[in-house]
Amino acid sequence: MSIDERLHTASLVAPRDERRQDRRARQRTASGIQQDARKATSAQRRARYETERAEARSAAYLPAAGEPGPAALRTPGRLRLPKHQDTSATLAGHYPFLAEAGLGSAGVFVGQDLYSGGSFVYDPWVLYQQGMITAPNVVLAGIVGSGKSSLAKSLYTRSLPFGRRVYVPGDPKGEHTAVAEAVGGKAIILGHGLRNRLNPLDEGHRPSGASDSEWAAQLAARRRELIGALAETVLDRPLSPLEHTAIDLALADTVRTAEVPILPMVVDRILTPSVEDDREGRLAEDGRLVGHALRRLVAGDLAGLFDGPSTVRFDPTLPMVSLDLSRVAENSTLISVLMTCSSAWMESALSDPAGGQRWVIYDEAWRLMAYPALLRRMDAQWRLARHYGIANMLVFHKLTDLDNVGDSGSAMRALAASLLANAETRIVYRQEPDQLGSTATALGLSGTEQKLLPTLGTGQGLWRVKDRSFVVQHQLHPDELAAFDTTARMR
Repeated sequence: MSIDERLHTASLVAPRDERRQDRRARQRTASGIQQDARKATSAQRRARYETERAEARSAAYLPAAGEPGPAALRTPGRLRLPKHQDTSATLAGHYPFLAEAGLGSAGVFVGQDLYSGGSFVYDPWVLYQQGMITAPNVVLAGIVGSGKSSLAKSLYTRSLPFGRRVYVPGDPKGEHTAVAEAVGGKAIILGHGLRNRLNPLDEGHRPSGASDSEWAAQLAARRRELIGALAETVLDRPLSPLEHTAIDLALADTVRTAEVPILPMVVDRILTPSVEDDREGRLAEDGRLVGHALRRLVAGDLAGLFDGPSTVRFDPTLPMVSLDLSRVAENSTLISVLMTCSSAWMESALSDPAGGQRWVIYDEAWRLMAYPALLRRMDAQWRLARHYGIANMLVFHKLTDLDNVGDSGSAMRALAASLLANAETRIVYRQEPDQLGSTATALGLSGTEQKLLPTLGTGQGLWRVKDRSFVVQHQLHPDELAAFDTTARMR
């Protein structure tokens, strides 16, 4: 009889007349059967464990440190393999986390991301809409011959099919003239001996939706500010309150009495004010210096460009408008005056809510930032870029050019530094070794990025878009290469 059968038999219900002695005997028998069953199960488990342990002991395994001698397959430190080196672009196929994801596919194609091997696309308006940047302004720096001018031209010309327009308020070298004409825009060429005239008192572009009273107030304020900025530029100092009064009264009298107000009329009224305005006989003396400063623009060494009605018109509806200053590049004061006038023209177009999205390019910016009036205008436009729907681009050779603006701790130096602070896209092309420390400090570059700058080739740049870094090879179409070429005279 099996254990289960014995246990079943022993556990049957006893009859009622069973004696106590028999019942206890039956219970002892059942307990004994259960103990035997447990002992049998335990013995089976012990036997199985001993069998498995014996099999493990009898099996042959490699030593923990590997076999000795020539057959040392896993011996630590004995394996000899040549080192393998490759570019991160190649290794990114095995380690995808080494490759930057890029800025997306929406926008203007720039070239190739040298780290990931993919296409690099950039558009400040798209990035702003996506929340990736909060300031659409761009700073572009690179030594001569590094390709920064070609990049600037590519960015704004490739934006034209997207409905953007381009303003170049000052082109000291005339590099953007051919580009403007090629894209159906206009280049306004100014210089001594030319027929073109630029009247600082022109009405300019009237924003859509502005009432007559609003437009009159805007025009009066712009003219007053422009004449004051011109006088400050020529005098190379801020105007006094008395000089401001002399300008205001002369400008108001000129606008009231002339159908087309021009700068010579304002100069005449500053030097010889009317009896009604100068009842105390002191106004002529108060405005004498500022009057003679403005006279330089109409009868002195700066004459010929501002002494009559405008012969050119700023048309904000064109795809591109550039002010070519290459004929006066040797006269820094004249360049600053022309830039001040063109900036005033441009501001009336920028304030138009129906003007659309526009690039504003400041080439050879180191020349422009030397004048406080121009620097203040540039700073205001950079701060209001989102309000105007524009993207400013500042192009110069090296970031230390900002340190040459004004004295250390001066207001001009602070304004120049704010231009960099209000640009979340910084593009650095090849830099000289002595510029690496200041460039790395200004942009917060890592040690690897700093060492990379002197090794960049033509058209290669380090892009810092907010907190992200890219190394990009700019790619040009053959037609673009011909149109953007700045080395024709050297060849």
